[in-house]
Amino acid sequence: MLTVHQLSKSFNLKTLFTDVTFSVNPDDRIGLIGPNGCGKTTLLRLITGAESPTSGTVSYAPDLRIGYLAQGFEPDPQATVDSIIKTAVGSIDALEADLLHLAQALAENPGDTAVQQQYDAILARLSRADTGRAAQIIKALGLDAVDPNLPAGLLSGGQKTRLGLALTLLDDPQLLLLDEPTNHLDIGMLQWLEAWLAAFSGGMLLVSHDRAFLDQICNKILFLDPQKRQAREYAGNYSAYLAQWQLERDKQMAAYLDQIAEIKRIEQDIAQVRASASASEYASISPKKGGERMKEKGFKDYVRSSAKKKAKKAKAREAKLDRYLESDERVEKPARSWQMRLDLDTAVSLGRSVMHLENLTIGYIPESPLLHIEDFYVQSGQRIVLTGENGTGKTTLLRTIAGQIPPLVGEINLGPSVQLGYMSQEQELLDPALSPVETLRLHSSGSETEIRTFLHQFLFAGDEPLKANRLLSYGQRARLELALLVAQGCNFLLLDEPINHLDIPSREMFEQALLGFEGTTLSVVHDRYFIERFATEVWWLENGIIRREMR
Repeated sequence: MLTVHQLSKSFNLKTLFTDVTFSVNPDDRIGLIGPNGCGKTTLLRLITGAESPTSGTVSYAPDLRIGYLAQGFEPDPQATVDSIIKTAVGSIDALEADLLHLAQALAENPGDTAVQQQYDAILARLSRADTGRAAQIIKALGLDAVDPNLPAGLLSGGQKTRLGLALTLLDDPQLLLLDEPTNHLDIGMLQWLEAWLAAFSGGMLLVSHDRAFLDQICNKILFLDPQKRQAREYAGNYSAYLAQWQLERDKQMAAYLDQIAEIKRIEQDIAQVRASASASEYASISPKKGGERMKEKGFKDYVRSSAKKKAKKAKAREAKLDRYLESDERVEKPARSWQMRLDLDTAVSLGRSVMHLENLTIGYIPESPLLHIEDFYVQSGQRIVLTGENGTGKTTLLRTIAGQIPPLVGEINLGPSVQLGYMSQEQELLDPALSPVETLRLHSSGSETEIRTFLHQFLFAGDEPLKANRLLSYGQRARLELALLVAQGCNFLLLDEPINHLDIPSREMFEQALLGFEGTTLSVVHDRYFIERFATEVWWLENGIIRREMR
């Protein structure tokens, strides 16, 4: 179906990966994982032909239909949802007219292969332009509840992801390339997508950091190693990969510790031989006990000869050890896994009451409110996860609390010592023209060196702190927004999809950091691992109200 052979990609002097080789067969469900910036999205773009490799080849089965969902799908903001879907489905009347025209051309020139290929392509599109099938997909993805005349620019992040999925599936692909397909999807939609993909008969290569999703869907894991710049394939789902990876790491650590012990033993042996050689050399020229010098010339020569042999032996062993340490046989110490270091314990202490939502109604149109809250208190130290279907008002609630949108009715009362920090879903709060250093300087009086040291804790290395924000990856921008919250000393965090663009190790470290955070958090999250591990309370948005569930 798809074969990638010795694929390499470099940008200027930076090599993303080299000699990547794998294949995707019809029953394969391959999860492509690795830290942000290792080249996952680039690899998918190389497969689709959107970019060219530095070396290597990508080959497909003949007439393979590929469905590609790009990360951060952004439709034409002015186009309506209905027009976008109709363009993807295609007009049956228009397709039939094109088919008739091509049939006439073929009758006149039966041997024209170009026309034959066009005819076959239109015929295939016509067979897939099934309005009933399209309606099923649109309904299953919840897009039938969206106003068909709504401009795409007004869709929520989850609605955009679902629209992108719909356009991908409508073409009836045989091979799916999905880049972060679970971003912004609510739990119900995630479960639907898992069921749909489980029944999909083609091959699949998907990038995701959702551990539960990878466990449910994948039967293989392809890990892009940023240190070796190569890909390694593992059998099984994500949990199986993690167990294999940990076993390999444990074995490597055991071999490394054995090697350290052996090197130490050899060095001690060399030191002993050298000491013995020095003692023999000294004995050959030093006085005997009682002050008489040795007079036996033969014995003196023997001692000197022995000392030289011992010194030569020590030197040979030392050279052998040096050769071993420089050889491929040497076992490297297992590198620390790519992790995200965070320190969120610097917030100003909170009083007991953090927030009181009183008779609150939110939305954009008074006649059609999104959500009503009677009387909610948020206490210090709570870790609240806000979840529910896309479009129910989760982001709107956070923006209302943050003061970006006025409530339709009611009040939001924050405690006197609350310092609010808001991390947006779309990352629109970052000035694209500024660099991370310039962004932090707006909130810090530290020197550039101090700011860069601070940013290093959030994995900004090399010249990354000096790049314009618009050139940063999704994950880098997410980490920069988080760094801003920490620098500002916030003690009440509003986090809108904070882990969407973080790789799996970074998600785990993010969770650990928030578990140690002494302030209060209200987070919009759909990652089931995160919810189970992190939340002390879950707010479920259903039918315009919130159902509270204590953990």
